[in-house]
Amino acid sequence: MAASTLIFITGGVRSGKSSFAEKKAIEVARKTGGGLSYLATGVASDSEMKERIEKHQRDRLTVASQWKTYEQSVQIGKITNEFKGGEVVLLDCLTTLLNNELFAYEQNWDEQFLNTVKDTILTGITSIKERVGTMIIVSNEVLNESLLGNEMVFTYGRLLGQIHQYIVKKADQVFLVEAGIPIVMKGAIS
Repeated sequence: MAASTLIFITGGVRSGKSSFAEKKAIEVARKTGGGLSYLATGVASDSEMKERIEKHQRDRLTVASQWKTYEQSVQIGKITNEFKGGEVVLLDCLTTLLNNELFAYEQNWDEQFLNTVKDTILTGITSIKERVGTMIIVSNEVLNESLLGNEMVFTYGRLLGQIHQYIVKKADQVFLVEAGIPIVMKGAIS
């Protein structure tokens, strides 16, 4: 089996990164003949999140391409066997997955727990990526603002930064989306 491709897409909240990621996934699937899978990590915990999830679901229904959706808010590695070689998997979004993993259990945020969360996420991503043709990961860029003053926010930002750095090193392409415009940060545009 040919090596799989990893694409990382980041940007601010409401920057257009999810729309860009969906278009990119469809483009890759058309080129490779792979199926489209959407790995949704969101949980409708409040009315705003419920609306955002419903909007994403409607958006995927309006395109000509057929998406298969998996809703997995924690431990994404558990569904690795659902995916097939050649498939294009879009994980949306990494920041939500991290949040879910951190708050899924009553836990002290000591270094052992934080390392376990990071390892769980990265192992899940790696196992899915190795099984499919292309994996696209969407994440929020929350590290541009000062995180000082709140230990929990600082710890979250530090952990997210470590995960981003690991993924960017492994990624074939990296995009930053600003105001709906994708900016290539790594890799050639294909």
